[in-house]
Amino acid sequence: MSEMSTSWTANLSFGASTDPHEPRTGLSRTGHTIVAVFLGFILAFGFLNNLIVLILFCKFKTLRNPVNMLLLNISASDMLVCISGTTLSFASNIHGRWIGGEYGCMWYGFVNSCFGIVSLISLAILSYERYSTITLGNKRGSDYQKALLAVGGSWLYSLIWTVPPLIGWSSYGIEGAGTSCSVRWTSESAESVSYIICLFIFCLVIPVMVMIYCYGRLLYAVKQVGKIRKNAARKREYHVLFMVITTIICYLICWMPYGVIALLATFGSPGAVSPVAYIIPSILAKSSTVCNPIIYILMNKQNRNTLICWVMDRHNNSITLHLF
Repeated sequence: MSEMSTSWTANLSFGASTDPHEPRTGLSRTGHTIVAVFLGFILAFGFLNNLIVLILFCKFKTLRNPVNMLLLNISASDMLVCISGTTLSFASNIHGRWIGGEYGCMWYGFVNSCFGIVSLISLAILSYERYSTITLGNKRGSDYQKALLAVGGSWLYSLIWTVPPLIGWSSYGIEGAGTSCSVRWTSESAESVSYIICLFIFCLVIPVMVMIYCYGRLLYAVKQVGKIRKNAARKREYHVLFMVITTIICYLICWMPYGVIALLATFGSPGAVSPVAYIIPSILAKSSTVCNPIIYILMNKQNRNTLICWVMDRHNNSITLHLF
C-alpha cells in the first residue's frame, strides 16, 4: 500500500499539492472552468456523433459490411472513452481536483489508454484496408472473418500495451493539472522510461507511418487513374485527396501534441512542461472522439445518404403522427 501511495504522489508535478484530495495549484478556478467547458462540448458531441453511427449500423443492414466493421469498432471505442473517461475528467474539472481516488485514477488511465489505442490501431488498419483494396486489388467485400480478426486484433494489441502499467511495468497516475490520469510520464525509473519509449514507438509512430504510407500510395494510385479517365475519375481524385489530407491532419493534430508533451515530460528537465501545456494536448486527443465519426462516417457518401434518408423518414413519420 505504501508503494501505491508513493506512486500516486510521485506523479503530481510542478510543485502542486501531493494530496490527491487537495486542489492543484497549477490551474486557477477559471482555468478549470474553461477546461470543463471544452470537455463538456467534447463529451456531448462525441457521444452524440458516435451514438448516431451505432444507430445507423444497427438499423440498416446495408451498412454492415466488413469495412464498416472497423468503423463500428472505432465508434464503439470512442463512445467508451466518452462514457468512462471524459465524464470523470469533466466532473473533476468542475470540482477543481481529481475526484476518483487512487483506484479510480488507475482505472481511468487504463481504460482511456486502452480505448484510445484501439481507435488508433483501427484507423491504421483501415488505411491499410483501403490501400490494399484499391492498389493491390484485394477485393473481398464479404470476408467478415478478416474484419472480425482485425477488430479483435486491435483490442488484443491495445491490451498488450495498456495492461503492463497495472502489473509493474510503469504505472498510472495523475497528470497535468490534477483532473485526469494517464501513464506516469514524469517517472525517472528505467522501467517507466523503457515503457514510454515502447508505447510511443508501437502505439503512435508506427500507426502514423502506416497511415501516411497507405494513404500516400492510395492518392498516387487515384492520380494515375485520373490521367486516363479525365471526368469522373478526376472528381473522385479530388474527393480522395480531401479525405486523405483531412484524415492525416486530424490524426496528427489530435495525437502528436500529446505524444510530444509526454516525451518532454519524460526526458526533459523537471517542470519543463506546465499544467496548461499538459491540458491542451489532452483535450486535443479527446477531441478525436468528435472528429472520427465526421471524417470516417458522415463524409462517406453511402453512410451520409443513409443518415439523410433515416432523418427524413423520421421527420415524415413525425408529420404523419401530428396530422392524425
